[in-house]
Amino acid sequence: MNRRDLISLLWLAGCGLSAAQADPGKDVIGMVTVTVYQGTNGNASAAGQRAKAADPAIVKRLAGEQKLKFTHYLELGKDTKPLFRSYENWAQPLPPSDEILLRFEAQSILSKERRRRLDIELWLSRKKILKTDAAMEPGKPLLVLGPEWRGGRLIIAAELAPPPAKGK
Repeated sequence: MNRRDLISLLWLAGCGLSAAQADPGKDVIGMVTVTVYQGTNGNASAAGQRAKAADPAIVKRLAGEQKLKFTHYLELGKDTKPLFRSYENWAQPLPPSDEILLRFEAQSILSKERRRRLDIELWLSRKKILKTDAAMEPGKPLLVLGPEWRGGRLIIAAELAPPPAKGK
């Protein structure tokens, strides 16, 4: 075997290895949607022009929680990011501001009903204010009462959804 044949053989072997070494940690196993709401008993217009009325279904859910009971609920922003099998990801629901960030990472599958344990961190003004591992399932958002903001309180909702269908 001459040198040229050896180099060609090594190149072909290297191509086969790189294709076979796809990173399973980058598999998308779900989606996480982070929504920031404001609950207020005061003037709802103080939230600014970005705010819009919250969906009636979420208003009913929020109003049902004693600590989240307000007169008005506004949606300030939303971000949806993929949930990777073994990588962390960040959601930024109020772009271009990085005042509110949510870091999340899959930890384990808890049941056949797509319930997952996620490692979640909430960052406000570049400071980590909450770290938890939450058992989450699609359709049931994790609600966090945030700080006071423009005459009301921020409410951060993180919700798990199944991965998008293949080919879409």
